[in-house]
Amino acid sequence: MRGPGMGRGAGEKAKDFTGTWKKLIGYCRSYLPAIIVAILCAVGGTIFTLLGPDRLSDLTRVITDGMMTGIDMDQVTTICFTLVAFYICSVVLSFTQHFIMTTISQRVSQRMRSDITRKINCLPMSFYNKTSHGDILSRVTNDVDMISQSLNQSVGMLVSAVTLFIGSLFMMLITNVVMTLTAIVAIFLGFALMRLITGRSQKYFTRQQRSLGDLNGHIEEIYAGHTVIKAYNGEENSQKTFDELNGNLRDSAFRAQCLAGLMQPLMVFIGNLGYVAVCVMGAVLTMNGQIGFEVIVAFMMYVRFFTQPLSQIAQATQSLQTGAAAGERVFEFLEAKEMEDESEKTKKLDKAQGYVEFDHVKFGYDDSDKIVIHDFSAKAKPGQKIAIVGPTGAGKTTLVNLLMRFYEIQGGEIRIDGIPTKEMKREDVHAQFCMVLQDTWLFEGTVRENLIYCTENASDEKMEAACRAVGLDHFIRTLPKGYDTILNDQLNLSQGQKQQLTIARAMIADKPMLILDEATSSVDTRTELQIQNAMDELMKNRTSFVIAHRLSTIKNSDLILVLKDGDVIESGTHEELLAKGGFYADLYNSQFDKAS
Repeated sequence: MRGPGMGRGAGEKAKDFTGTWKKLIGYCRSYLPAIIVAILCAVGGTIFTLLGPDRLSDLTRVITDGMMTGIDMDQVTTICFTLVAFYICSVVLSFTQHFIMTTISQRVSQRMRSDITRKINCLPMSFYNKTSHGDILSRVTNDVDMISQSLNQSVGMLVSAVTLFIGSLFMMLITNVVMTLTAIVAIFLGFALMRLITGRSQKYFTRQQRSLGDLNGHIEEIYAGHTVIKAYNGEENSQKTFDELNGNLRDSAFRAQCLAGLMQPLMVFIGNLGYVAVCVMGAVLTMNGQIGFEVIVAFMMYVRFFTQPLSQIAQATQSLQTGAAAGERVFEFLEAKEMEDESEKTKKLDKAQGYVEFDHVKFGYDDSDKIVIHDFSAKAKPGQKIAIVGPTGAGKTTLVNLLMRFYEIQGGEIRIDGIPTKEMKREDVHAQFCMVLQDTWLFEGTVRENLIYCTENASDEKMEAACRAVGLDHFIRTLPKGYDTILNDQLNLSQGQKQQLTIARAMIADKPMLILDEATSSVDTRTELQIQNAMDELMKNRTSFVIAHRLSTIKNSDLILVLKDGDVIESGTHEELLAKGGFYADLYNSQFDKAS
C-alpha cells in the first residue's frame, strides 16, 4: 500500500494536507463551538501576556522618574495589581484552552477508534487480502494517536505562537521602530544559521530511522527463527550482521543527535544576540535622549516573545503535517467500500435441513480475469458427509468461503434448502454453520469462555461432554483452575491441543451444518482417531463439508468431490473413485507410496 505522499508532486502533497485537515475539521464539526472557544482562549491568553511588558515599562518609568523626587507608591501598586491580573488571566485562559483541546482530542480519538472497529466488520474479506493486519492495527493505534496529539498540541500552540509573534512585532513597532528593525535583523541572522544546520542534520535523521528499521527487522527475524539459527549454528553470522547494523545506527544517530543538540544552544544564542543588539541600540538611543530606560526593559521581554513563537510555529507545522499524514491513512480506511447493505433482505432459515446446491458457480478473487472457480456444480443432501479433495490451489477452501458468503460469487447460485444465499443476510447464512479451520484461533480468556464463544445458554454438561469427545477433558482438569484457567502466553498449549479446543467449540455450537477445513491436521494419529469418532457422532443428521489432504480420513464420506484447477473432475464414493483409477486413485495411492 502506498504511503501518504509517495510518488506525488509537491502540489498534490499540499492538496492532501489541506484536504485531510478539511476532513478532520468536518469529522470534529460537533466540537467546533468548543474548538472556537479554545482558540479564543489561546488568543486572549497570549494578548494578556503581551500586555505585561507594556505595564512593566510603565512601572519602570514611574520608579525611574521618582528616584529623585519620590516614588508614587499608589501608582506602583496599581500597576503591580494590573500586572498580576493580566498574568492570572493569561494562565486561566491558557489552562482552559489546553483543557478543552485535551478533552476534544481524546473524544475524537475514542470516536475514531470506534468507527474503525465498526468499519472492520463492514469491509469485505477481499479488503483484508490486500491489506496486512499490522497495517490496520497501526491505523487503530499509531495513526489515531498521532491525530490526537496533533489536535491537542498543534492547534493551540499554532494559534498562540502566531498571536504572540504578530502581537509582539506590533508592540515592538509602536514602541520603537529602530530597535524593532535591529532585533529583527539580529534574530533572523541567527535563524539563518539554524536553518543551515537543520538542512544538514535532516539526512542523518533519515538515515537514523532507516538504520533503526533495518535493525528492528533483523532482531525480529532472528528471534522468530531462533530455533533454526541454533540448529544450523548460525549464531556467529547473526551476531556479525547485528554488529554491522548496530554500528550503522550508532554512527547515524550520533551525527543526527550531535547536530540536533546544537538547536537548544543556538536558540539561546539567537535570544542573547537579540538582547545584545537591543541593549546596544537602546544604549545609543538613550544617550541621544531619544528613548527612556523603560523602553529597553520592555524590548528585552518583547525580543523573547518574538523569538519564542518562531520555533513553536515550525514545531506546530511539522506536527500538523504528521497529523495530516496519519489522518489520510485513517480516512482512507474509513472511506473504503463496504459490503452491500442487506437490511431489506427478508428471507431466512430458522434451522436449515441441510440441502445445499452449487449451481454453475463462478468466482475470482481480485477481478474477472483471475478466475479460481470456473464452473462448479454439486448437490449435498441433508445429513450427508461431503469431502472436498484436490491438490494445493484447486479451490477447496474457496468453496467453503463462498458457501459462508465470505465472498460474493460472480456467476451461478448457491442455495440452502432451495433459498439462494445471496437473497439471505450474511449473518443468517453464518448462523447455519459452525467451522473448524486449519488455523486455530483462541483469545485471552478462560478455557470456558473460549469453548462457549458466542454460544448462548451452553450448559457445563454439554461443554464437558464435547471436551470428553475430543479427548481434552482430562487435560483441562489438570490445569490450575480447570475450565476457569486463563489462556495466555504463560500457558503453553500444543498446536494439537488448540485444535482440539476449536473442534470442541464447534461441537458445543451445535449448528445445522458443519465445515471442517483440515481440522485434524495438527493432531497425532491416536488423537485424530478419537476426534474422528467424535466428529462422526457430531455429523449425524448434519450436512458436513470436509476438506482434507490425508485421504484416509474421508474414506467413509457419502460423496467425495475431486477438484482440480477450479473444476470438479471426479465425484463419487471412495470405492467408486478408486475403481475408476483416475486422478483420485493416483492421489490416494501416492500418499501410501510416500508413507512407505
